[in-house]
Amino acid sequence: MHKNLFTSGARAAFAGIACVIMLIACRKDNKTSPDPTTNPVNNPTGSQSQYEDSLKYLMYQIMQVTYADGGRTPSRGLPTYYWYSQVPSINPLDSKYADADSLLAAMKTYAINPGTTKPYDHYSFLDRNGVLTNKLFNGISAQTFAATNKGDFGFDYGVALDRSNNAHIYVLYADKNSPAGQLGVTRGWEIISVNGNSNINTSDAFLRSTYDAIFNSSSVTLGFRRPDNTTFTQTLNTGSYNVNPVVFDSVLTVTNPTTKVSKKVGYFSMYTFSSVINSNGQATFTRTVLDQLFSKFQAQGVTSLIVDLRYNGGGAVSTAEYLDNAIAPANAAGNLMYNTIYNDKIMAHISDVKLTTTTNYAAATSRLTLDNVFFITSGSTASASELTLNNLKPYMTVKLVGEKTYGKPVGFIDFNISVFDQNHNQKYLADLYAINFETKNASGVGGYYTGIDVDAPAVDYVNVAWGNTADDANLKAIVNYINNGSFTAPGARTATPELDNLRVGIPALKPVNGFNGMVDYERSRALRLNR
Repeated sequence: MHKNLFTSGARAAFAGIACVIMLIACRKDNKTSPDPTTNPVNNPTGSQSQYEDSLKYLMYQIMQVTYADGGRTPSRGLPTYYWYSQVPSINPLDSKYADADSLLAAMKTYAINPGTTKPYDHYSFLDRNGVLTNKLFNGISAQTFAATNKGDFGFDYGVALDRSNNAHIYVLYADKNSPAGQLGVTRGWEIISVNGNSNINTSDAFLRSTYDAIFNSSSVTLGFRRPDNTTFTQTLNTGSYNVNPVVFDSVLTVTNPTTKVSKKVGYFSMYTFSSVINSNGQATFTRTVLDQLFSKFQAQGVTSLIVDLRYNGGGAVSTAEYLDNAIAPANAAGNLMYNTIYNDKIMAHISDVKLTTTTNYAAATSRLTLDNVFFITSGSTASASELTLNNLKPYMTVKLVGEKTYGKPVGFIDFNISVFDQNHNQKYLADLYAINFETKNASGVGGYYTGIDVDAPAVDYVNVAWGNTADDANLKAIVNYINNGSFTAPGARTATPELDNLRVGIPALKPVNGFNGMVDYERSRALRLNR
């Protein structure tokens, strides 16, 4: 369930304005347009347009004026938006903003990155049904506030072209607990029909209808071809499930062809950073899965670790911290993990708002003794994923293989926005995810807005199964490094789709799905509990 997510900022704002909204709404002679310095008119009957005005107003106040009292005392205000000082004064109720999303889109254009001459903020957004918050924070895939309330299928896919430019759809990953995962669907399976249509192509109409069928419907009938070339057709229905972010794990035995010395290498792939702690402060299924995983690695004596984050857009900061503590060497114990920097007004009153600016490693870090740690990354590796690997760099050698990461050194504190009608019933409007902070590791390194470069480029062949060290170019490069200190084996040829009939996913052929970000739910909890 989406429990107790009415954060202190939003809670205090509504406490300060709820009565004002009701009084204005009850005045029948109120014909004037809303003033940007006052609260918006809210119809006690709850018309959609007036709920939208409330959302626009409250979003603007939390970001630009103050989260503490609904903006009634701006001289003592504490705006939460990281780039608030670069946004001019705006009337959030101006008719040119059709909805809160268009207002937010306008606000995001003002802070310009001089290195790229483009806006820093292509991250902030509104979650209007609570799905993301529930999935990331509580580790439950269910649409708590959506009308359907039926969850999802639990997998993602990529579109690739073969040597004859024929289109193919491959499953990239599937959550083991999801409807797809329970069916056995996993990476490398090909989707050969969608709702009876086996004419797989790259037309806009087909690509859009396929996306909608898989991500925006409650039921879909898919034809599958397994790697062994067997086929079957199955109807999937959306479902609610405990998120299992680890889609694959294995302990690989890597043997040096010259010395014949074998090493144990732990390998796992995570598709999201669902939180290890839920909204009630309890351990989630994600925490249980990760505890079991690292216990297995320890028991089997792994000396190198491969963390596959090629499809991981991030999520909860608590999970990044868990992974860092599980991977870091003993010399990191008790030392600085990373710094959190807020806007100047929040930083000036940091003790008053009860937020912390430093996060340290645990007193005792990993029980693993690692010679190497490798991260497999891509342009979809973002935010909390980048935070994880960046935090480790001051304390151990970290190698990146694959493609340059997405580039998001900033994150969110979740603000849940709701209003009350004349009967004092709470009406959920949205969760606000607007950039609130930046992070830097113990060496002061951050600011990677254009991504983090890899040590060895490698292609992602989307029809290759998890853990395939023969055909997965990323794993092949890492095995070479473990054996001889170089990502390229002596005399090896580079695999290509033309030579090996492997498939490369083409991002432009599928709309982006999923979340790119890092959310600090624990600092959100701190704001709520310390008001």
